[in-house]
Amino acid sequence: MNTRIRRTTGLLAAAAVLPLALAACSDGSSDSDKADSSDRAKASATRNSDASSGSTASTMDQPFGPACSAVPKNGAGSFDGMAEDPVATAASHNPALSTLVTAVKKAGLVDTLNNAQGITVFAPTNDAFGKIPKATLDKVLNDKAMLTKILTHHVVGQKLTPKDMENGSFDTLEKSKVMTSGSGESYTVQGSAKVVCGNVTTANATVHIIDTVLMPKS
Repeated sequence: MNTRIRRTTGLLAAAAVLPLALAACSDGSSDSDKADSSDRAKASATRNSDASSGSTASTMDQPFGPACSAVPKNGAGSFDGMAEDPVATAASHNPALSTLVTAVKKAGLVDTLNNAQGITVFAPTNDAFGKIPKATLDKVLNDKAMLTKILTHHVVGQKLTPKDMENGSFDTLEKSKVMTSGSGESYTVQGSAKVVCGNVTTANATVHIIDTVLMPKS
């Protein structure tokens, strides 16, 4: 009788202890899982933050503006193709800059631009030259001194990023200044010329294509 009582008492004690032991094990596992989950969440957030920062930095280095959509996707006239050539050569592959290329050749500036290092060229489109009366444009194209003065007014002796152009004043090769302003993907030069495709990279220059020819002061 006493033996049965002791055995029953022992079973009851074990039954009472077992749930507590299981609860303790369960709580430990839960804490560990929570910690692991928290660590994974933090790591994921860090990766996402890094990716986001990298994407933003990358975007700032890309061409921007409405006219960029007309640039060929492949070949020498594409953004990748122009990045491999010096600026005058790169411009010659872009049909929208054919008048500028003609002017550069007439002024004898091809080698000057191609051999320069770390410059910015504000490149007027054919439509920009089209705003000039034909008689006046023909006269300029046949006056090498005047043409050189105008073209070198479009060249700055440093590479300009969009950030630089937010509110800037820069010396040109023509020994005058150009003023820039804007933000985001909207910039103007000399208050009226709009950047229609900016941040184009060539082997030796940054090109910002504009919709108006810049005229230096007489």
